[in-house]
Amino acid sequence: MVWNSMLLSQWVMTQQIIGRIGQIPDDTRARIIRQYEVTRTPEGGWAMHGEGGPYVFMTTLGYVALRLLGLAKDHPLVAPARAWLRAQPGGVLAVPSWGKFWLSMVGLYEYEGMNPIPPELFLLPDWVPLQPNNYYCHTRYIYLGIAYLYGRRFRHELGPIRDELRAELYDQPYEQIDFAAHRHDIAPSDLHVRPSLPLRAIYDTLHQYEKRPVKVLRRRALEHCFQRIVYEQEVTRGQGLSPVNGLLDCLALFAEGHPLLEPSLPAMETWKWEDEAEGIRYCGAHSTSWDTAFGMRAMLEAPRAVVETGTASTALVKAYGWLRDAQVQEELPDYARERREPVLGGWCFSDGAHRWAVSDCTAEAMTALLEAHAAPNLLPDGLTRITDERLAQAARFILRRQNADGGFGTYEARRGSLILEYINPSEMYGNCMTERSYTECTASCVGALARFRSRFPTVLRSEIDRALERGVALLRSRQLADGSYLGFWGVNFTYAIFHVVEALGAAGVPESDPAIARAIEWLLGKQKRDGGWGEHWKSAMTDQYVEHPESQAAMTAWALLALLEALPVSHAAIGRGIDCLRAMQQADGQWPRQSQAGVFFSTAMLDYRLYKDYFPAWALARFARLSGSTST
Repeated sequence: MVWNSMLLSQWVMTQQIIGRIGQIPDDTRARIIRQYEVTRTPEGGWAMHGEGGPYVFMTTLGYVALRLLGLAKDHPLVAPARAWLRAQPGGVLAVPSWGKFWLSMVGLYEYEGMNPIPPELFLLPDWVPLQPNNYYCHTRYIYLGIAYLYGRRFRHELGPIRDELRAELYDQPYEQIDFAAHRHDIAPSDLHVRPSLPLRAIYDTLHQYEKRPVKVLRRRALEHCFQRIVYEQEVTRGQGLSPVNGLLDCLALFAEGHPLLEPSLPAMETWKWEDEAEGIRYCGAHSTSWDTAFGMRAMLEAPRAVVETGTASTALVKAYGWLRDAQVQEELPDYARERREPVLGGWCFSDGAHRWAVSDCTAEAMTALLEAHAAPNLLPDGLTRITDERLAQAARFILRRQNADGGFGTYEARRGSLILEYINPSEMYGNCMTERSYTECTASCVGALARFRSRFPTVLRSEIDRALERGVALLRSRQLADGSYLGFWGVNFTYAIFHVVEALGAAGVPESDPAIARAIEWLLGKQKRDGGWGEHWKSAMTDQYVEHPESQAAMTAWALLALLEALPVSHAAIGRGIDCLRAMQQADGQWPRQSQAGVFFSTAMLDYRLYKDYFPAWALARFARLSGSTST
C-alpha cells in the first residue's frame, strides 16, 4: 500500500538524530535516493500521493533528508526542490505544523513559531473535548509523541550542516526571522482544512501559557505522556500503531535514554518496503490481512471445478492457514488504563504483530474463513481449522466497535463528538479527529455478522440480531438522494456502493429493495462507453462524483460485483463490463497499474497494489460461477 515520501524523510531524520545515519550502508543509501527519484513531481518537489502536486511539507522534509544523506545542494534532486520551495508563498516558513515541529527538532525552525501542543492536554479529564483520549487513535498517538517532544523542547544539534541548511531553506538570515509571527502560516499547496477560529483562539491562549508554563504541571504531564509512549511501544512490540507515531516514540525513548529504544529501532524496519524499481520506502501501513481476505474471497467465488483443483486450491489452503494464525489471541495487559479497547479475537490490517485490530479487517477475515468452510472438498482433513470459539471471539470484537447510531468505527467505537473536527490541527487532512460510523466498515461488519449468524444461529443471537438491525438501518440512512453512497476509505462512491450492496445481500435484503435498486440504477448511469467504470480520486476530496477519463480495473470490478448481486447475469451492462475487464487484462494475468483507489482522511490517496488484480479476478469469478462457465 503505497503512500508518499513523508515517512522515509522522517526515518532519515530520525537516523540523524539518534546518531546512526553514518551507519547506513551505501547500497541502502542508494535505494533510498532511488525512491526520491521515482516519486519527485515534475515541479521538483514531493507530493501527498503519486498523482498529486508537490507539498511544501513533503518537499521540505525530503530536501533536508537528502542533504543529510550527503547530497550536495546543487545535486539534480536537491537544487530544483530548493527552487520550488523558494517560489512558494511564504516558503518554508509556511510549512504546516507537522513540518514546523520536525524542523524545530533539528534546529531548522524555532519552537516559538509552532502552535503549541502541550503535554498538559493529556492530563485533562476525559469529559473535556480537548482530551486526546477522545480523538481517533492515529491522531491521538501522533499527538502524544508530538506533545512529549514539544513539551520538553527536544532538539538535536546537526553540526556544521545546520547553518548550511538554514541558509538554503530561508531567503533571509535565520537569526533575523521572527518565527512566532509565522505560527499561523500554512502553504496554499498543503492546506486542506484551515484552522477554525476556535482553534486559533486556543492556540493563541496556549502560546501565552507556553511563555510561563507551570513547571510542576509540565513535569507531571511529561511523565504521564512518556509512560503512555512506553506502554504503546511495549504492547505493539516496538512497531507503534503506525510508523508515523512509532518514529516519534523512538525519539522520545532516545531523549530519555530508555532501553526500549534498542528493540524499537529494528521493529520500525517492519514498515519498510523495497524493490528494484522504486527503491526503499516506509509504508504508513501494511495491508496483509486485508489483501489475504479479499484474495481468498476472490478465489472462493470461482466455479468449484476451478477452486478445488490446481494452484488455486493450494493457494487457498495456505492463505487459510495464514489468516487463521493472524488472529489476535493475546489480550493487551491493563488495556483500560491506557484507554484501549479489548483486541482479543480481532484481525489487524497488517500481520497482527502490533495488535491494533480493526473492525472491517476482522469482518473480512471472518467472512473469508467462513466462506472457505462452506466450500466442499477445499480444506484437507489434516488442516487445523479455526475453532468455533475463535470465530465467536471475532464476532464479539466486531460488536464492541458499533456506535450508538448503529454504524461501526474502525479500531474503537466513537468516543468524541464530531464537533472535534472544528479543532482539527493537522491542516493537511480532514475528518481525522474522532472515530465515525464509516459506510464501508459498517457494511463489512454487517456482512460478517450476518454470515456468522447463518453458520451459528444460536451464538450471540440477540446481540447480533440487534446489531444487524441497527447496522442495516444506518446503511439505509446513508443513501444519498441520487441513490449513491459516500465512501471514506476508497475512491469513493463506486467503492461504497460495492460494500453496501454486498452487505445488504448478506443480511437478507432482497435485490428488489429500493435501497439496492437505486444504488444499482446509479451505477448503471455511470458506466462508460467502453463498458467500464472509472472514478477520479478527486471525488474523495470533494465528496462529489468526478469521472475518471479512463475506465479503471478496480472500479469496474466493484461496480460489476454489485451489479451481479442484484441483476441477472445476462444483463447487457454486466456483459459490457466483463468484456472491458477481459480487454484490460494483460498477457501475464495482471491488470495495469492505474489511478489511486484508496484514501484516508480525505487527501491521503493510497495505491493498493493488489486492488487492480484481485477485485477484477473476483468479478470475473462471480460472473463465471453465475453463468455456469469455467473459461471466463
